[in-house]
Amino acid sequence: MTALIEATHLRKTYGATVAVDDLSLRLEEGQVYGLVGSDGAGKTTTIRMLVGALRPDSGEAVVGGYSLARQTEQARAQLGYLSQRFSLYEDLTVLENIRFFAELRGLSRKEWLPRCMEILEFVGLSAFKERRAGQLSGGMKQKLGLASAMVTRPRLLLLDEPTTGVDPVTRQDFWQLLIRIVSASLSDSSSDSEGKGGTRRGVLLTTPYMDEASRCHRVGFMRQGRIIAEGTPSELRATLNGRIIELRGGSKKALQEEARKINSVEDIRFFGDKLHLRVAAGKAAPVMKALSKSFPARGAGSLEMRLVPATLEDVFIVLSETQD
Repeated sequence: MTALIEATHLRKTYGATVAVDDLSLRLEEGQVYGLVGSDGAGKTTTIRMLVGALRPDSGEAVVGGYSLARQTEQARAQLGYLSQRFSLYEDLTVLENIRFFAELRGLSRKEWLPRCMEILEFVGLSAFKERRAGQLSGGMKQKLGLASAMVTRPRLLLLDEPTTGVDPVTRQDFWQLLIRIVSASLSDSSSDSEGKGGTRRGVLLTTPYMDEASRCHRVGFMRQGRIIAEGTPSELRATLNGRIIELRGGSKKALQEEARKINSVEDIRFFGDKLHLRVAAGKAAPVMKALSKSFPARGAGSLEMRLVPATLEDVFIVLSETQD
């Protein structure tokens, strides 16, 4: 498959602070790649280097086949960017905002008008084209930002925490848009048509949400400027196969106290009326046997136990602990 981003050994420092440290990643067409990490992990700095807003201290990034350092304008022409904060003009209407960015990129009225209307229909804002951007809800502003990023039909979209601060329904709608974007062929005349061949877009986004990370084709976990683990969601979850035990029954406090007595239990977390234990590799059976004896003996009631699949949150917690 064609690489839309090929970044190798990127590094960025601010004085003594290392923001991004020896970062390499590859994004192929038709993929959504999620950079996941806590605040200060280096996600936004990475995005800003890839859009050309920051120059790396070392390393190289190739965007759409063009070197970002040596062929900057050609590389930037391949991408659309949605920043973490709403950065459009609140006094302009929805259509005027998109028109501004279209004309800024050199599109004539003959080109931008039908394209803007097509994109507004695609993101669900066609009925609001005359509304001022400042009067939009948070979710609608994000859709407008996405529409503006798409007006030049870029091969690559870079989105910095695009759903932060919006409600769950809007987050779901936004992800449905992203799925349609990467499914559509750039050779199709309609933005939302299904790709049956030809070049497809790619999306690189940052997110603090593990449920969003699970929707990506590939995920890179960032910590202290480095990608500490990378792969498909299923590959990452598989690293904890057989190590997550779900407990239900009796007092959760009593369950927690009994679990803490077992050396092989590495982590204990509450999930509603259940308790999830992460145990050392190969120790699930002994832990379950020990609990099946100690918990009823304590007179705390019956106990239900089963192995459950790991989540990306489980993986992130483990990676965070091992990097301390």
